[in-house]
Amino acid sequence: MKRAVLSLSLVFVAVLFLYGQSYLPVIAEHAAWYEAEGSGSSAKFAGTSSELTKQVEIVRTANGVPHIRAENLKAAGFALAWLQLEDYGTNTAMNILRASGRAASVNGYASLDSDFAVRRQREKIQDKYPTLSQDVRDVYEGFAEGVNRFIEMHRAEFAAGMPNDFTGFDVAATEFAQPNAGKIRRFVNSMRPAAEREDAGWSNNEADDAEEGNGPDDGSNAWAFAPSRTKSGKAILLRNPHLNWNAGYYEAHMTVPGKIDFYGDFRIGGPFTVIGGFNRHLGFSTTNNQTDLDEIYALEADPNNADHYIFDGVSVPLSREVFSIQFRHGNALSTETREFWTSDLGPVIHRANGKVYIFKFAGDGEIRAGEQFLKMMRAGSYREWREAMKMRARMNSYFTYADREGNIFIVWNAALPKLPHPKVDDLTAIEAKGIKDVWTEYVPFDDLPQWFSPPGGYVHNENSSPHYSNVRGPVVTENKYPNFEPPRLSLRSQLAIQLIDNDDKYSLEDVVKLKHSYRALLADRVKDDLLKAVRESSPTGDVAAAAELLGKWDNTTSHESKGSVIFQEWWRHYSGITESNRTGLPDAQRYAKVWDVKDPFNTPSGLADPKRAAASFAWAVDEVKKRWGSYDVAWGEVYRVRRGTVDEPVGGCGNDLGCFRILTYSRQDDGKMAAVGGDGWVFAVEFGDVPRAYSVLAYGQSRLPDSPYHADQAAMFARGEMKPVAFTEADINKQAIKRYRPGENKVR
Repeated sequence: MKRAVLSLSLVFVAVLFLYGQSYLPVIAEHAAWYEAEGSGSSAKFAGTSSELTKQVEIVRTANGVPHIRAENLKAAGFALAWLQLEDYGTNTAMNILRASGRAASVNGYASLDSDFAVRRQREKIQDKYPTLSQDVRDVYEGFAEGVNRFIEMHRAEFAAGMPNDFTGFDVAATEFAQPNAGKIRRFVNSMRPAAEREDAGWSNNEADDAEEGNGPDDGSNAWAFAPSRTKSGKAILLRNPHLNWNAGYYEAHMTVPGKIDFYGDFRIGGPFTVIGGFNRHLGFSTTNNQTDLDEIYALEADPNNADHYIFDGVSVPLSREVFSIQFRHGNALSTETREFWTSDLGPVIHRANGKVYIFKFAGDGEIRAGEQFLKMMRAGSYREWREAMKMRARMNSYFTYADREGNIFIVWNAALPKLPHPKVDDLTAIEAKGIKDVWTEYVPFDDLPQWFSPPGGYVHNENSSPHYSNVRGPVVTENKYPNFEPPRLSLRSQLAIQLIDNDDKYSLEDVVKLKHSYRALLADRVKDDLLKAVRESSPTGDVAAAAELLGKWDNTTSHESKGSVIFQEWWRHYSGITESNRTGLPDAQRYAKVWDVKDPFNTPSGLADPKRAAASFAWAVDEVKKRWGSYDVAWGEVYRVRRGTVDEPVGGCGNDLGCFRILTYSRQDDGKMAAVGGDGWVFAVEFGDVPRAYSVLAYGQSRLPDSPYHADQAAMFARGEMKPVAFTEADINKQAIKRYRPGENKVR
């Protein structure tokens, strides 16, 4: 799912420059680990934190999944913060530090640009904080107290100067939308002479504005099945994200009587970056979509008044913003002051040729993202959940939904500008002489592409465009608004359609098994052409034998498959895919037929250059022999899950082969390929009177190598298995490993 909030550190740096220059056998072992550090309570935390400690209990179940049982939402937020720090070390606290605009006071001058950028947004939004509901502020403020308490009790783990006086507003600030720094930089550089475009040392690397899903193997899959498609007659929801294994998905269960009972992902770094989960009534999942949520406008500078622009015939002043921020150097602190300019429409990003260029973006000044997510997490019906979605405080992402009443739903969600002008590219500024020339509202929620319980009893998304979310009815590819995502359908999405667009009925276990399909759809589309090309090249020896092996290959990347390793190496060589060029050659240079909206389920197909394909195959056979000793090496001999002491064969491949089970790998010292991304936190849930679910978190609850929960799900994940979710009190008590109160003991 794309994130509405970009990576803070990278975004802030770029924007600032542009603006202002089976579980029982392990229970005993895991329980013992918690006793390692003993008690470490601090007298400094009398009052609020000590009271919150008494109001919440954490129950760790199999594989360390935490269940928060709190008397109130503030105590629940307190426990969630404690857990994130307990399992991920300093990450969450450092995220709150950046959001507070004080990173430079700890990290030094390198974080100063970040601080200036975040201070600008905080200044704009801080007066809105009291308008949030008491419930959401309770979560924020409890979370802040949890961070403060943890820092005080684990002071040695943090750098000198790390504050422990964070507020609820600091936590809320982690969710503020920021302008697209990469887009701004590209535009401003396009306005400058070529020799000046990198004067300040900023590279053309677009990583700072690359959101979740922009990489070829990044993204998510989601399915929802109506009762008509399930053996139990109950709706089923599947969530399957695949990002780098440092993404910080965090599986947890939060319960406050009368307030919330939600099981899902609480992404490391804050309380409400929730990408999926469920309560007793319903569940939802996000997947990434492609959205264009901003515009650059060119305003006419007033030639008679400095720092003014002409708008609707009136001279309007720009606002000057001045901030002074402390930064650390050694043991001392210094202060730097900078000024910035903004308009009523958005921040000023450039001035040239009598124009003032401003950046207007969705979510600017929005503070209700946590409010929306809390409402979604607490909703008891489709109507309530939909009303929460219509707040539009979540800027983007598909949302796939299922509930106990049997409803299923998907929406291509976007706080999408309703443009009064034609859609333009990122390097074009729209001339704006008055308010009629700029967007001032979003496309209505009801106009967004969406399907509610459609024919065929399913909806799905794998990051392709919304047009193919259900293909039982006519597929309409004409967009209602020009800035909707254009039609596109990846091989991964086509495979998903082949797997589920049928009349079969599935159990929850069937869905889990189906999700672990190892098919590589690319092989179905090009293998015959490849074999024909190789045979026409009069192969001999190992090349001829490898072609025979490929002919017998089952077109999967299961760990025991043979032929798949050669196919993978061949395709990358043929396609020009390298570590520095992850997308390779254009499709027209790879396929005989590129993807065609008129034949969306059978293209791309064939090979554009059979001679080059045959030469690449001979290269791949030799390369596989050199690397792994034999051309007929099994996939799992090469591709592994390695985490902690776990070293297991695994099946799954990248988007380039058209897999549904996405995995990305990194070459190790011994030449083997270890999974470093792809399928991460996966869940499937069936909505009966009580939800029944399975989940797996490939990289475990903890990133800390000495934690028993760092690698204890890795082998399970490698085998394509998932653990039963403990949701009811009886199941939680049955699986309980450890019970404790956060902040009471120094537990790690």
